[in-house]
Amino acid sequence: MANQELSNVSSSHRVESFAIELNDDGHSDILNERPGVTPELTHETHHHKIHKGKGGWKSAGLILVNQGLATLAFFGVGVNLVLLLTRVLRHGNASAANTVSNWTGTVYMFSLVGAFLSDSYWGRYLTCSIFQVIIVMGTVLLSIATSFFLINPPRCGDAFGEVNCNPPSSVGVAIFYLSIYLVALGYGGHQPAIATFGADQFNEMDPVEKHSRALFFSYFYFALNVGSLFSNTFLVYFEDRGLWTVGFLASAGSAILGLILFLLGTSGYKRYKPCGNPLTRIAQVFVATIKKWKVKVPTDGKMLYELEGSASAIKWSRKIHHSNELRWFDKAATITVKDKNVEKSKQDPWRLCTVTQVEEVKALLKLLPIWMWTIIYSAVFTQMASLFVEQGAVMNTKVGNFHIPAASMSAFDIISVLLCTFIYNELLVPVTGKLTGNPKGLSELQRMGLGLLIGLLAMLAAGFTEIERLRRVNPGEESSSLSIFWQIPQYVLVGASEVFIFIINIVMGVTAGDSKPGWIPGNLNEGHVDRFFFLLVGLSAVNFICYLLSARWYKYIDIEPEDERKSDMEEQQLDV
Repeated sequence: MANQELSNVSSSHRVESFAIELNDDGHSDILNERPGVTPELTHETHHHKIHKGKGGWKSAGLILVNQGLATLAFFGVGVNLVLLLTRVLRHGNASAANTVSNWTGTVYMFSLVGAFLSDSYWGRYLTCSIFQVIIVMGTVLLSIATSFFLINPPRCGDAFGEVNCNPPSSVGVAIFYLSIYLVALGYGGHQPAIATFGADQFNEMDPVEKHSRALFFSYFYFALNVGSLFSNTFLVYFEDRGLWTVGFLASAGSAILGLILFLLGTSGYKRYKPCGNPLTRIAQVFVATIKKWKVKVPTDGKMLYELEGSASAIKWSRKIHHSNELRWFDKAATITVKDKNVEKSKQDPWRLCTVTQVEEVKALLKLLPIWMWTIIYSAVFTQMASLFVEQGAVMNTKVGNFHIPAASMSAFDIISVLLCTFIYNELLVPVTGKLTGNPKGLSELQRMGLGLLIGLLAMLAAGFTEIERLRRVNPGEESSSLSIFWQIPQYVLVGASEVFIFIINIVMGVTAGDSKPGWIPGNLNEGHVDRFFFLLVGLSAVNFICYLLSARWYKYIDIEPEDERKSDMEEQQLDV
């Protein structure tokens, strides 16, 4: 999910966590974003740009406000979802936690859909607009579902158990699930496009605007966290008192306002053409490699096929230089006698691919082990929206006469992310930069490894908190006298990831049965949530070791320097 600091490895939405080499402006060196244009390079500007808006901070400001409002709407739905499932829809703790995990996972899966449509067909503006409409539809439908079908009698499902909800109707449940998955689709598709669309409002070839572009990502991160913080404090307060519809109407209002403000800035936005379907480029490499599986690859990478000048197989991006890893795929870029006899303009891309295409495939394959070791770690984040909330709901939530909503404890996670980001940027980067020679301080892989360790510590804190909670359970009650503030360490330490898992299903299947309630039963006092947290500690430790081995093997890609690309483009203009 602002999001460059992998030391926190935070969510979709708050911290981008994969081991992609990031530029200072937050863009990836693996699939680099459009490199920008200068006033001199007008031929690229006219070719790539489809709307001549001025952009700048006026347009970027609307995008920042939009991001804050969209995040408020999303977390207004998600932050208390697990308690809605248990109190209103009468799910068990394990079932509710698993449902939230699956729902959260679909958000990240839909992010892939949004990114694909944005980069390949729709462009960022249209992608943002369409998916925001879907968010509005989902939040409005959820408000209708809770108002007319689920919250019966009024104010049922509150934190005090004063009013129990009647069994929901099948129609109400169907509308409920349709609405929350519309929200997941809308927010997931919106997120990958909105950040880069905001960055598009600045020209990275202009020194002043390049600085503004980098600054935009910091403000973007701040807007995201402000929206999330508001949801995790104010909205959960109403929902915790049985005013579910009020909370969801606030989310709907936020989504509608965000969409209106976004559309108001339409005439001022800079908009660019999509860069083409990456799946086609990737498929071409695999097909060409298979066709040439008997061809011998030249030892000199310069003998492989590549486009001349500034042109790149990845539109509006720089070339990727050849690497010596996974050389079997170099067959796709090997020029055979048959290829030489074909005119350059008539080359079959399913038989002969560029070095850039091949290196794009190599980069993705090299990332797969890194991504794979984030799957177990994703369990850490999903607990913050599920079991952490369920655990907090059966703790002492009172400070004097004030009741603290269990879901609002996630505010400490947001504060922790902001604070750690500031500490890292302002204190650790200067020190580690001098020690490592890396101006960014630690490398992306090192920061990601640090995030994995923090996640392990978060599960340790959660496990010990559960042990202490069980020791202080009030006789004959489900609640414990242990203060909910004991959860602060696990929220502060928790880092988030973007892949959904089914680990709760597995644990319940193994631990329940033969009259045993399992580790995560309806009454947490009869189970062993602490064992589940410690299981995650063990899995995280094994996961961390595997990650270290993969990180040692991984090598960053080598991209054509911007100066070299600019020089080629200027030479082409002189020729014209």
